[in-house]
Order: sequence, then C-alpha cells, then structure tokens
Amino acid sequence: MTEPILSLRDLSVTFDVRPRGAWPWTAPLKLQAVSQMTFDLAPGECLGVVGESGSGKSTLARAIVGTVPSSGGQINFEGADLAAMTPRERRVHRRDVQMIFQDPLAALNPRMTVGDIIAEPLVTHEPGLSRADRKSRVQDMMKRVGLLPNLVNRYPHEFSGGQCQRIGIARALILKPKLLICDEPVSALDVSVQAQVVNLLRELQRDMGLSMIFIAHDLSVVKHISDRIVVMYLGRQMETADARTITTRPEHPYTQALISSVPIPDPVLERKRPRTTLDGELPSPISPPSGCVFRTRCPKAQATCAQALPPMLEVGPGHRVACPYHQAENVLAVSA
Repeated sequence: MTEPILSLRDLSVTFDVRPRGAWPWTAPLKLQAVSQMTFDLAPGECLGVVGESGSGKSTLARAIVGTVPSSGGQINFEGADLAAMTPRERRVHRRDVQMIFQDPLAALNPRMTVGDIIAEPLVTHEPGLSRADRKSRVQDMMKRVGLLPNLVNRYPHEFSGGQCQRIGIARALILKPKLLICDEPVSALDVSVQAQVVNLLRELQRDMGLSMIFIAHDLSVVKHISDRIVVMYLGRQMETADARTITTRPEHPYTQALISSVPIPDPVLERKRPRTTLDGELPSPISPPSGCVFRTRCPKAQATCAQALPPMLEVGPGHRVACPYHQAENVLAVSA
C-alpha cells in the first residue's frame, strides 16, 4: 500500500479572542476553529473539503501551509511532522506545499508585473537560477495555465478574474510542488469561468502528478474534481468517503442537507424531489454545543446527543461517519 504524502492526526487550531471592552487582565476566550481533524492524502489524490462558511475549512488549509499555528495534533508531510517545526525548519518543505487563494486579485501584488509575480518563488527558493532560465520557466508556466507569454510585463489590474486566478496557479506551480491546496479557488468567478479553472486544475494535477486539497462550498464542484471528500461542520469532521459514495449514499444528516441543496438541472425533478433543510444558524465556535456540535440543527437529534462527542464510525471501506445514531451493519468504532 502506498504511503500517504500527508497525514493529519487530531489536528486542532485554537485562537484567543478578547471581547470588545474587556479589561486587559481578563482571560481571553477560546475559539476552536479546527478540532481533531484526521485524514490521509495519497500521492496524486485530490481530497475535497466542503462545509458552510465558518466550518474551519480555510483555517485547516492555512494550518497545513503554516500561516496559522496549530494548537494540537500532527501534520505529517512525507514523514516529517510540520506542526512540531519552527518557521525556519518548515522553510525546507515550503516549496513542496503551495496554496491558491480565494480572491485572485487580492492575492496578487498590484505593484508587480505578472512576470515578477510568477518568478518571485524562483527568486526566493532558487536564487542561483540565471535571469534567462527564470524568464524561460515563467513563460513556459504561463503557457501551461493558458496565458500568453507576451503578457509578462502587464499588471494584475489589466486582467480578468479568471486570468488573475491563472496567474495565481502559475505562481503556485512554478516550483513544481508535491502538494497544492486550493482554498475556494473558483468561488469568486463566473460559472463558465469556474468550469475552465476546475478543468485546468484537473489537467495540471494529472500532468504534474500533484496531490491536491480542494476546498469549496459547492458540493457539485467538489465532486467533479475530487477522489474523496471530507465534510466539515464547526471545525469538526462529520463524514469522509470517496466522492461517489458521499454524493449518492450520504449517511450523516449534515451531508444529506448539503446534497439536498445542490440543484438538479431538470426543473421537473427539481420540484418533485424531497429536500432536507436546516433550521437556525451555525453556532459560535467560541461556545459550541455540547456533545455533537451539529445537534442544534439536526432533524434527527435526541436528548442523548448532548451528552458526549460522537466518535468517527467505520460504516464501509473508507467511509467514516461521526453520528451517534447511525445504523449500519458491521459498524466499527475506529476513534474516540
């Protein structure tokens, strides 16, 4: 069996939040943005991460990259625990883990030309590269992402949103990383452009042998590009399975609600199909519900759901669910 390129074990991220108007000596509140996330990512695999806004998806991505510190757990990348390293020690692995951001224009320096933006990682990580070689690699990467090489001297504001995202992709891939994290890379783009960018990422992943984590709200987009999917709610893992299983046989009530929200192109079927709706809003991560964090909005919740945090249950090959009342044959508890 192939060893995973990335393994998360009980990864948690906590922020200190001081209420407005609080005295300086008042103890800060704890905001649990990510709690006990555990999954593996195989070489060449694309893992989708879905959930509502505030579920902790972007914080998870930033913890893996290292832009926010983790407060517990392990981030094992090719056998090295990134969570236990100092920023200086992580620098060795930084070129192998790159990220694409949600807002394509805000992620680019408006004072730098496109050529300088894409070449910046080469200047940092390969300072011995000659100017001619650097220019050649930038132009080759621009071609691969669908940009004309003669646009190297233009500035980000002269490009459309889709083109700016292609610039961000080129910058992330110029170092030929092993892991690419896409933090909602198409949410700010038009629908037609979304399809182009998603297809480009699939093509680049296949050609370059990339492992990828793809974060999005839209489950229909995630299932198109992902091999497996992780469903998050309020910083916790609700369900994990391959993309086909998640979209055709969801077991967790929250996953079922997400699937129900995806529209069907046929208007007749769209009107007739049953829907699973959620009442209320996402609870505050500063004071999450006791027991199962989803119980305050779950249509199947019972009084005992508030008593203990549900374990992740193995309900099929590679299919894990965190629901205390899930009924299935041969259910095995794999973690507490």
